Amino acid sequence: MHPKALLDACTALVQLVLKFDHPADAVVSRFFRENRNLGPRERNTLAETTYAVLRQKLLFEHLARSGSGPRERRLAILGFHGDRNFIKSALTEQECLWLDGTARVRPDELMAHHRHNLPDWLVAPLKAQVGDEFEALAKRMNEPAGLDLRVNIYKQKRPVALGQIAKAAIQGVPTPYSPWGIRLQGKPAINKLPAFIAGELEVQDEGSQLLAWLLEAKRSEMVADFCAGAGGKTLAIGATMRNTGRLYAFDVSAHRLDALKPRLARSGLSNVHPVAIAHERDERIKRLAGKMDRVLVDAPCSGLGTLRRNPDLKWRQTAAGVLELQAKQIAILGSAQRLVKAGGRLVYATCSVLPEENEAVAEAPDFELLPVPGLLERLLAQDSSEALAGGRTPADASAHLCSGPYLRMWPHRHDTDGFFAAVWQRKT
Repeated sequence: MHPKALLDACTALVQLVLKFDHPADAVVSRFFRENRNLGPRERNTLAETTYAVLRQKLLFEHLARSGSGPRERRLAILGFHGDRNFIKSALTEQECLWLDGTARVRPDELMAHHRHNLPDWLVAPLKAQVGDEFEALAKRMNEPAGLDLRVNIYKQKRPVALGQIAKAAIQGVPTPYSPWGIRLQGKPAINKLPAFIAGELEVQDEGSQLLAWLLEAKRSEMVADFCAGAGGKTLAIGATMRNTGRLYAFDVSAHRLDALKPRLARSGLSNVHPVAIAHERDERIKRLAGKMDRVLVDAPCSGLGTLRRNPDLKWRQTAAGVLELQAKQIAILGSAQRLVKAGGRLVYATCSVLPEENEAVAEAPDFELLPVPGLLERLLAQDSSEALAGGRTPADASAHLCSGPYLRMWPHRHDTDGFFAAVWQRKT
């Protein structure tokens, strides 16, 4: 595509995304459906340019003020993903001079919010939690996420999967903590790999894998994934159950559960039962009260731990919206805990980094809190066959992953999305 045409397309897509009417990934997907003439390279450029603008929005808006022309065009130029000389061939002489000038701006000349590119309401709670690590956290949140895979242990073992990946000239290493994970170098296309087609591999962040691991589901048990979504954790749990027992995948969105069906077919699992419910008090939930050995509540949340993948969330979420989510999370947890039988396990998790959605919600009456550090140390000792990251012992690794009695994962510390988990056992 001619540079000018490609820049025009980038500008149009940036304009659509910055309306914030819908999630950025949905807007990008729709744009591609409506412009089927775009090839893979053009699509990659468009998507990466758009996400760069979302990640660096405050900085780019600051730099754009010294330029001329439509705002969205200036932002697209600043975020353009590709060779700078290529994009310059689409610019006027004045635009080239402006772009060269922006490249000479040093970080120490910028105000704090232009460096961290986070909304003001989000900065204070993050600083309160990580202190001097805030700049490192903000930097990592504004970088693209890596690509982790989960080995379907019902079908395959990780060493074999690593060998299959290597044969495809893809570089991968075991994830530092999850015994099922593989971390890839770069972002190679994996959807045509024989192991992926056969259901031996799934894309899943290491932190998300650990949430399913903490549930510790066993063979022949009754288990519920209360907010299953598209089923990434459901599939991980079903594999740990070795395709035995009964695993309910509940969600209020039948559309999201439909996305699970092809993945479920690839996985080879027949113990998973997707169930669309109207709400957390649905009659189908009430009929299962007190019957579940284990329940995972991966609650709907702000998603602010996933900013590396979904940078638009920091501009679409608000402090008031988080409080609304908190009320929903408390209600969902209250309903889910009724499913757990005496002696059963309950795990509450989010992909948020805010205490309002995590510690403030993590109160389960009549349940005994199971400190995650001890639980994780045992799991790391028994299930991690390879050496842990940095030569850590299971105790050191567990402490590195936890805050107090809870799991707390951060992008800058663990190279994962931000995750929280609390674990309880119902009193007998």
